[in-house]
Amino acid sequence: MTHDLTLPSGSHTAEGLAERALRDPHRPRFHFTSPGGWLNDPNGLSHWNGVYHLFYQYNPLSAAHHRIHWGHATSTDLVHWTDEPVALVPGTDGPDRDGCWSGVLVDDGGVPTLVYSGRHGEQELPCVARGSADLRYWTKDPANPVITAPPEDIDITAFRDHCVWREGSGENQVWRQLVGSGIRGAGGTAFLYESDDLRSWRYVGPLLTGDASQNRGELDWTGTMWECVDLFRLGEGDEAGSTDALVFSAWDEGTTHHPLYWTGRYQGDTFTTTALHRLDYGERYFYAPQSTRDEHGRRIMFGWLQEGRTDEANAQAGWCGVMSLPRVVTLATDGGLHQAPVPELTELRRERVEVAPGRPAGPYTRLHAVRGDQLDIETTLRLAPGATARLVVRETPDGAERTVVEVSRAHDGASGTLRLHRETSSLDPSVDTEPRYGTLPLDPDGRVDLRVLVDHSALEIFANGRALTARIYPTRPDEAVGVGIGADGDVTLERFDAWRMASAFTDGPRPLWP
Repeated sequence: MTHDLTLPSGSHTAEGLAERALRDPHRPRFHFTSPGGWLNDPNGLSHWNGVYHLFYQYNPLSAAHHRIHWGHATSTDLVHWTDEPVALVPGTDGPDRDGCWSGVLVDDGGVPTLVYSGRHGEQELPCVARGSADLRYWTKDPANPVITAPPEDIDITAFRDHCVWREGSGENQVWRQLVGSGIRGAGGTAFLYESDDLRSWRYVGPLLTGDASQNRGELDWTGTMWECVDLFRLGEGDEAGSTDALVFSAWDEGTTHHPLYWTGRYQGDTFTTTALHRLDYGERYFYAPQSTRDEHGRRIMFGWLQEGRTDEANAQAGWCGVMSLPRVVTLATDGGLHQAPVPELTELRRERVEVAPGRPAGPYTRLHAVRGDQLDIETTLRLAPGATARLVVRETPDGAERTVVEVSRAHDGASGTLRLHRETSSLDPSVDTEPRYGTLPLDPDGRVDLRVLVDHSALEIFANGRALTARIYPTRPDEAVGVGIGADGDVTLERFDAWRMASAFTDGPRPLWP
């Protein structure tokens, strides 16, 4: 198989990408990253015959979003990953000449089948590929694209990304598909289609359409287009104890904003909403999430951690983009989604440091026994009304660079806030250091279960089931290993445990073309 080695203007040669990536001190070691080059959306996420399959948007030729392929990795434990052969390569001509964009994997009568967006010029249309039994080799369908145009007589903003599932029972089973889109002058939407064979699709209509005129500029603005729509049910059947979630990433004229989700009920050809929620308080740093139900019955979700440094810095580093840690998504007591890292990640924990319970000694104390840039920290705090607790990570000895995770409780005791201060996370003026924040659910006793995972430039925070993901780039990475804790007001530290995390990959560069 030959590959088009044409690179976008101004990019670096593909030679040495994996070697440069390995040397970059900001490259995570226990998050999944591509061997080198570019990574974005998780695709085709599935648990197939006991093996987890993670496909992803991949450019093995440059750390730039250009002529996208499908990378592929497998795991039996969601911790250690094996690079597999590149699954999809853009065609020399045809509907995916300019890229094989995001999609899903489904089981078509025992045949693994990918449904993805093929890009040709400015047009993205649904395409299909059939896989070998081990999911390593793929053949594109000669009928591609299987949907030849967006719905007629609708002025759309974009048309791409897929959610596909089998519905019904017996002879009444049918395939259904959502395609992310937007109706100009209205808002983002998910177009619903139906098929008997994954090739011939009937347009049903918009499942749900947002209102782009509402909340523009706010953290829950639904955008003019919905990317990477994901529909799933948590709970059993149609009983009152189950909830449907419609996840999407808000997009507007080329700008990625944030992941959101509607809770409600999918029934027939519509989705009736109950509430709109923020999925991750990191905004674009957890983007284009995709989930699957594994063979243990768990809902597992990955997202794309975008970069916060310049394109030139990414090109020099030889890589760009990180996959989130896998998350278990469950139904929270307040009707939203509760997120937590999969328990398998504890396999990477090494030396444990425990801090004695009590009250943090004033506004700030350096924990000299806890140091590192690959850490898993778990702590339980109790906050009185008006109190604030702070966990500092990636701190240099002089405190010039430090990243602060803050949890606080309102003076009336009824609500809390999770906030990430990145204003001093880096002395590099070109990187993004804006803070991130969101509401924190609290019981009457003010308990906060906080978990912070530090992996070089990747930072994932979980507090009472809410997630906040971000990127940080200390200019003195070898020195920025300090950890500390402090408080204002009445805060009780019930437990504090920290572990050094081992790397998930062996030393040495990985092949760009496994």
